Amino acid sequence: MAFQVGSALLDACVLAVLSKEDTYGYILTQTMRDVTDISESTLYPVLRRLQKEGCLSTYDKPFQGRNRRYYTITESGRLKYEEYKKDWIVYKNQIDQLLCGGDKNE
Repeated sequence: MAFQVGSALLDACVLAVLSKEDTYGYILTQTMRDVTDISESTLYPVLRRLQKEGCLSTYDKPFQGRNRRYYTITESGRLKYEEYKKDWIVYKNQIDQLLCGGDKNE
Protein backbone atom coordinates (compact mmCIF):
# COMPACT_ATOMS: atom_id res chain seq x y z
CA MET A 1 0.00 0.00 0.00
CA ALA A 2 1.32 3.43 -0.92
CA PHE A 3 -0.15 5.25 2.07
CA GLN A 4 1.61 5.53 5.43
CA VAL A 5 -0.35 4.83 8.59
CA GLY A 6 0.07 7.66 11.09
CA SER A 7 0.14 7.20 14.84
CA ALA A 8 -3.48 8.30 15.41
CA LEU A 9 -4.77 5.83 12.81
CA LEU A 10 -2.55 3.12 14.24
CA ASP A 11 -3.94 3.81 17.72
CA ALA A 12 -7.48 3.69 16.34
CA CYS A 13 -6.83 0.35 14.63
CA VAL A 14 -5.34 -1.21 17.77
CA LEU A 15 -8.30 -0.01 19.83
CA ALA A 16 -10.68 -1.37 17.18
CA VAL A 17 -9.13 -4.85 17.36
CA LEU A 18 -9.13 -4.84 21.16
CA SER A 19 -12.71 -3.57 21.33
CA LYS A 20 -13.76 -6.96 19.98
CA GLU A 21 -11.68 -9.16 22.30
CA ASP A 22 -8.60 -9.25 24.49
CA THR A 23 -5.55 -10.62 22.75
CA TYR A 24 -1.79 -10.93 23.04
CA GLY A 25 0.86 -9.13 20.99
CA TYR A 26 1.57 -11.75 18.34
CA ILE A 27 -2.10 -12.20 17.40
CA LEU A 28 -2.63 -8.44 17.47
CA THR A 29 0.32 -7.99 15.10
CA GLN A 30 -1.01 -10.65 12.73
CA THR A 31 -4.47 -9.07 12.75
CA MET A 32 -3.01 -5.65 12.01
CA ARG A 33 -0.88 -7.12 9.20
CA ASP A 34 -4.09 -8.15 7.44
CA VAL A 35 -4.68 -4.48 6.67
CA THR A 36 -1.32 -2.72 6.94
CA ASP A 37 2.37 -3.46 6.85
CA ILE A 38 3.38 -3.30 10.52
CA SER A 39 6.09 -4.98 12.52
CA GLU A 40 6.12 -5.99 16.16
CA SER A 41 8.84 -3.40 16.76
CA THR A 42 6.37 -0.73 15.61
CA LEU A 43 3.36 -2.15 17.43
CA TYR A 44 4.78 -2.63 20.92
CA PRO A 45 5.61 1.07 21.46
CA VAL A 46 2.02 1.85 20.40
CA LEU A 47 0.72 -0.63 22.98
CA ARG A 48 2.93 0.85 25.70
CA ARG A 49 1.82 4.38 24.85
CA LEU A 50 -1.86 3.43 24.86
CA GLN A 51 -1.36 1.66 28.17
CA LYS A 52 0.40 4.71 29.65
CA GLU A 53 -2.50 6.90 28.45
CA GLY A 54 -4.96 4.61 30.25
CA CYS A 55 -6.57 3.23 27.09
CA LEU A 56 -5.28 -0.31 27.64
CA SER A 57 -4.47 -2.55 30.54
CA THR A 58 -2.72 -5.90 30.60
CA TYR A 59 -2.89 -9.23 32.35
CA ASP A 60 -0.78 -12.35 32.07
CA LYS A 61 -2.09 -15.81 31.31
CA PRO A 62 -0.02 -19.01 31.46
CA PHE A 63 0.54 -20.82 28.16
CA GLN A 64 2.82 -23.85 27.76
CA GLY A 65 4.91 -22.97 30.80
CA ARG A 66 5.23 -19.29 29.94
CA ASN A 67 3.10 -16.24 30.53
CA ARG A 68 1.40 -14.46 27.66
CA ARG A 69 0.66 -10.79 28.15
CA TYR A 70 -2.89 -10.01 27.07
CA TYR A 71 -4.06 -6.51 26.23
CA THR A 72 -7.54 -5.34 27.06
CA ILE A 73 -9.26 -2.07 26.26
CA THR A 74 -10.31 0.11 29.20
CA GLU A 75 -13.40 2.30 29.45
CA SER A 76 -11.18 5.28 28.61
CA GLY A 77 -9.92 3.35 25.58
CA ARG A 78 -13.48 2.63 24.45
CA LEU A 79 -14.32 6.33 24.65
CA LYS A 80 -11.19 7.19 22.68
CA TYR A 81 -12.07 4.53 20.11
CA GLU A 82 -15.55 6.02 19.66
CA GLU A 83 -13.94 9.43 19.18
CA TYR A 84 -11.57 7.99 16.58
CA LYS A 85 -14.48 6.39 14.70
CA LYS A 86 -16.33 9.71 14.46
CA ASP A 87 -13.18 11.51 13.32
CA TRP A 88 -12.48 8.76 10.78
CA ILE A 89 -15.90 9.11 9.15
CA VAL A 90 -15.40 12.84 8.67
CA TYR A 91 -11.83 12.37 7.41
CA LYS A 92 -12.76 9.50 5.07
CA ASN A 93 -15.62 11.49 3.56
CA GLN A 94 -13.32 14.48 2.97
CA ILE A 95 -10.68 12.31 1.30
CA ASP A 96 -13.33 10.52 -0.79
CA GLN A 97 -14.63 13.90 -1.92
CA LEU A 98 -11.15 15.01 -2.91
CA LEU A 99 -9.91 11.80 -4.56
CA CYS A 100 -13.12 10.45 -5.98
CA GLY A 101 -15.02 13.62 -6.73
CA GLY A 102 -17.82 12.75 -4.37
CA ASP A 103 -18.45 9.24 -5.67
CA LYS A 104 -17.97 7.18 -2.53
CA ASN A 105 -18.40 3.89 -4.40
CA GLU A 106 -15.11 4.18 -6.30
